[in-house]
This record gives sequence, structure tokens and C-alpha cells, in this order.
Amino acid sequence: MTRSRESTPPLESVVSELTLAVGQLLRRLRSASPGDLNLSQSSVLARLERDGPMTTADLARAESIKPQSMKTILAGLEEEACVEREPHPTDGRQILFSITRKGLAERKRRTAAKREWLLAQLEQFDAQEVATLSAAIPLIKRLGDSTPP
Repeated sequence: MTRSRESTPPLESVVSELTLAVGQLLRRLRSASPGDLNLSQSSVLARLERDGPMTTADLARAESIKPQSMKTILAGLEEEACVEREPHPTDGRQILFSITRKGLAERKRRTAAKREWLLAQLEQFDAQEVATLSAAIPLIKRLGDSTPP
């Protein structure tokens, strides 16, 4: 659906402002839940919690990174006892990684801290501002779900 953009800001300006705003929001959310895990490690824990045990290669594909980088991430998570290895049920050459109780607890702690921070910030907004943000959520999701070029 193409609409006239005569009364809207230039797309380049929207892209620039949206990139800066989303980046700043992500940094604020990360700082709301301090800890030893970096963004990549947190993302892997979230995926393992959501999707269950996965191989290094499957995780690397899912996270769009190289298998060597995923090995480094998993090694750090394993060192922190947030993931554990288990044999693949059908392929003895492969190893599955799964999230541990400690990993789940860390995810819950970090998620709760982010939610609390965001809730506190949104409580300072008026009803119209909250409605505007709420209306933008489907658009932001659509952007996040789109395939890179």
C-alpha cells in the first residue's frame, strides 16, 4: 500500500532518527539490568529458553553469526554455568546446548529489571503518549520481522 508522503518527513530523516532512538532505548534497557552477560549471550539464552536445546550451528544460523563466534559465546555461557552440553539424541557427532537453571534465573532477573525500568519510565507519560507508543508497536514489530537485503 503506497500513500502520498508529501506531508511526512523525508524517509532518510526518519531512518536516521529511528536508528538513533532505538539504539538509545536498547542501551538504556541494557543498563537497567547490569550483569556479566553481553547482548549476544543474553540473546542466546533467550533463544534456548524459547526454542529448547540447539547445536552450535543451529544457534549460529538463528542468530545470524559465524559458528566460530557462537562457539565463543557458548564457551562464556558454559563457564558461567548458564548453559550445559548434552549429546544429540540421533547424531553422536553433535552436541546440543540447553539453558540451565542458573541461565533461566539470570534471564528472569534481567527481564524483570528491564520491565521495571520501562514501566517506571512509561508511568511518566500521559495517556496520549502511551497510546501513540502502543499504536507504533505493530509497525516496529513489522520492521523487526522484515528480512535484511
